[in-house]
Amino acid sequence: MDFKFGEKEERLRAEIKEFAKSELVGDIGISGLEEESRDEDWEFSLQISKKLAQKGWLTMAWPKEYGGQGASFFEQYVYTDEASYCGIPGTQMGVGGIGWVGQSLMIFGSEEQRKKYIPSIAAGEPDGIWCTAYSEPNAGSDFANIQTRAIKSGDEYILNGQKIWTSCAHRARWCWMAVRTDPGAAKKQHGISLLIVDMRSPGITIKPIVNFAGIHIFNELFLDNVKVPVSNLVGTENRGWYHLMQSLAFERHSIAPQFYGGAKRTLEHIVRYALNTKYNGVPLAKNPIIRHKLAERAIELETLRLFSLEITWKMSKGVLPVYEAARNKVYCDLVMRNIATTGTEIIGAYSQLDARSKWAKIMGNITRMYMMFPGIAI
Repeated sequence: MDFKFGEKEERLRAEIKEFAKSELVGDIGISGLEEESRDEDWEFSLQISKKLAQKGWLTMAWPKEYGGQGASFFEQYVYTDEASYCGIPGTQMGVGGIGWVGQSLMIFGSEEQRKKYIPSIAAGEPDGIWCTAYSEPNAGSDFANIQTRAIKSGDEYILNGQKIWTSCAHRARWCWMAVRTDPGAAKKQHGISLLIVDMRSPGITIKPIVNFAGIHIFNELFLDNVKVPVSNLVGTENRGWYHLMQSLAFERHSIAPQFYGGAKRTLEHIVRYALNTKYNGVPLAKNPIIRHKLAERAIELETLRLFSLEITWKMSKGVLPVYEAARNKVYCDLVMRNIATTGTEIIGAYSQLDARSKWAKIMGNITRMYMMFPGIAI
């Protein structure tokens, strides 16, 4: 079986490399969630999002009528992979804008919603920045146990409740939110609906959650009589569980390609460090224990790549993989954790330094990844 990409995909990869060289100063580290933390990083990511949209890359596999290029899923994969490897920020439009919100609206959103929300995502505009609010203090893994209420009153829903671990809530213009619209439903999976919430609405309080790495990614949301138009209901009322399962399939698939490239680059840095760093006059890479660990990480990373390509291939055939997407999410977390742990073991006490310290090894990426992966695994 031939896993190589064609000339078209390789040309795209080369173009993305050139874009990164021209737009990024030096090696800015791992792209992704961290860009939400500092104001200067966020502003830079917004500028890059706009340029990616102008290149036609941001939503390249979306249909042309929704601002995409109608490109193949394999081209989209190459773009996501290479952008991650190069550390290009601003590729996701917050948390979910590209990965699942836009694609879900194309399937079960209303025509009004598609016209209102999708263009700003595809154009890389600030109004296209999204967050996703599913988890609650008592509804994490038990997703169906959500208690945030949305009570219909005329042409509005009145929301009350609390959300937690809401990535990008402090930056987002809109929120993709799961709520309970029928508290008396026979099964907890029933009575759930999906709403689009304006993050500028009165009654929303955002409290930051700073992670182990000192990075502000997550937030708590408190909803106190927040009014949401009924027109912001996505899909059918009380059928949100079924819509969300489809949306989650998009989400889980988007995660692996997004993190694979950055993880690959970090592993390459670890290998280079082991080759160039000596202990008792012998390179660390000569130590058989270290060699075996690095080989294991490389095998895991290659497995993740093949898993992602399997899903990409199935999507190119019109299939929406659900089981495979869930598998990739879990496996991606494992791969990230193992690379971070192995890197920490190899660089030793340097891993205790602040990631931005001038003495940090591998640009602080190991420390940053190690401190971030518990949150990524949520």
